Amino acid sequence: MISLFDITLRLNGFPIKEAKTELNQIINLSEEEYAVFLQNKKKEIVDFHLKNNPFYNELIGGKIVEKWEDLPILNKQNLQKPLSERLSEGYPVKKVYLNKTSGSSGTPFVFAKDKYSHALTWASNIMRFGWFGIDFNKSYQARFYGIPMDFIGYRKERLKDFLSRRFRFPVFDLSDEVLEKFLQKFKTKKFDYLNGYTSSIVLFAKYLEKKNIVLKEICPTLKACFVTSEMLFELDKILLERQFGVPIINEYGASELDLIAFQNPKGEWQVNAETLFVEILDENNNPVPHGTEGKIVITSLFNKANPFIRYEIGDIGILDEKSTPQKPILKKLIGRTNDVAILPSGKKSPGLTFYYVTKSIIEDDGNVKEFIIKQTKLDSFEIEYVSENELNSEQIKKIGDAIAIYLEPNLNFTFTRKNVLERTNRGKLKQFKSYL
Repeated sequence: MISLFDITLRLNGFPIKEAKTELNQIINLSEEEYAVFLQNKKKEIVDFHLKNNPFYNELIGGKIVEKWEDLPILNKQNLQKPLSERLSEGYPVKKVYLNKTSGSSGTPFVFAKDKYSHALTWASNIMRFGWFGIDFNKSYQARFYGIPMDFIGYRKERLKDFLSRRFRFPVFDLSDEVLEKFLQKFKTKKFDYLNGYTSSIVLFAKYLEKKNIVLKEICPTLKACFVTSEMLFELDKILLERQFGVPIINEYGASELDLIAFQNPKGEWQVNAETLFVEILDENNNPVPHGTEGKIVITSLFNKANPFIRYEIGDIGILDEKSTPQKPILKKLIGRTNDVAILPSGKKSPGLTFYYVTKSIIEDDGNVKEFIIKQTKLDSFEIEYVSENELNSEQIKKIGDAIAIYLEPNLNFTFTRKNVLERTNRGKLKQFKSYL
């Protein structure tokens, strides 16, 4: 079998062979060797950007920083400058990999990776998917993602899908008629795995549940399902396992960095310690002990084109107590720092708590397919939902009662039934959004 995927990467200037070799060496380091590797890499990337990146130099303010902890924390706002002002010398626009973040955190921006660091990202993806018997050169992917709607963007994406052995199921319309068409494709195509946005894949599983179908029975080639970009709740994971009949793997990544954490075959959410250095910090940017929640701050150890050094990604998480530098385990991802509901009493609650409490009631009888929550005022929330039947007053009262217990009483809710929920231009569903 010709390695079309690897060849395409090489033709685009990404040295995948060298990247795979280096990744392999990093994985096989002993604990002591890894500690030395990490120390050297951190020093090397900071020194490189101090020497070659005027933007990073300005951020440091020209002072000599002795300790890692004294380096500034980068955030998306810092990075909202024209790309030309952020690129390192020797890495012009023509020589780097360019992309832009989805803007799901509210601040999209364009970023660059040098070709080698992007090849390492692919090597890391290839290795991790390989844990589950998936080979990008051979395996056929059912891809649940958005797609550009302009003619050229659409054609380009379809060509990329063809070269990458993927069949795309666009997620902008997930009505029963469309899901039925998806299902027919699984009967005729030999898919090896599903990959895509959690919310869309969960909706497909709910449709299968309603029809009493297990996907593996009609598509026996299926080996696994990988969900990304949105929270995977435990009950949804159980539903997916039941309706698909294959392992469900949860990944957490950021386009500007790499895969950040990926569920390993033991079911642990293993952090990528080969190309990234992940810290969990408190409000004052001090490291917190394992087992304690804090903001996730990430350093890209190889990207020379664009500095991502102590970069605050905008998420809150907890590293497991059993984490080691070489094998950190993400115990819990709590969600976006900017998705917080601020309540009249002054209490702050992660938007996902809100979402979760509502979810446990609203989805009881399988009537509501999906929903989002918007906070419009301190005490006012709008819930938009897609369902077979309108919610009745009893269900609405139940939601109010549960929220009064978990969060606080006297909050106002309006419920709007919709045919389809608004997704981002990439097809992500933003489960909670505050307009305060």
